[in-house]
Amino acid sequence: MKEKGKKVISKNRRATFDYALGERFEAGMVLRGTEIKALRSHGSDLKRSYARIDEDGEVWLLDAYIVPYEMGNRENHEPERPRKLLLHRREIAKLERTLQEVGVTLVPTIMYFVDGRAKVEIAVARGKKKHDKRQDIAKRDAKRQTERALRQRY
Repeated sequence: MKEKGKKVISKNRRATFDYALGERFEAGMVLRGTEIKALRSHGSDLKRSYARIDEDGEVWLLDAYIVPYEMGNRENHEPERPRKLLLHRREIAKLERTLQEVGVTLVPTIMYFVDGRAKVEIAVARGKKKHDKRQDIAKRDAKRQTERALRQRY
């Protein structure tokens, strides 16, 4: 019996801090047998990962860490191997056009299961400057202080 709905495996919270995220795409992943079992036990990290389009027009997820499956044998997967992402040809063409701009990259934001299949959401990202990050921190602190003041009031 297949499970229904979206089950989050891991999030890349650092991406929203370091980048201004634009358009997002859902991509399937080509995984080996022990990788899917490791993902089901919530063993992944997207902090340093990024996506790239190669000269053949294929999209690859690089530096994404999936912990080795503890019950695996000598056929266990490499933790940081490149993984192919599955997108429609139109989406890949659109991504190639947007990546022609200077300062734009592809960053994975969320890895999750949809109806038992592993998916990753990649976003077109533009790097933030230091002052942009400071503004975000100041806005978050101000919002937190107002919420705290409202809670104390009532």
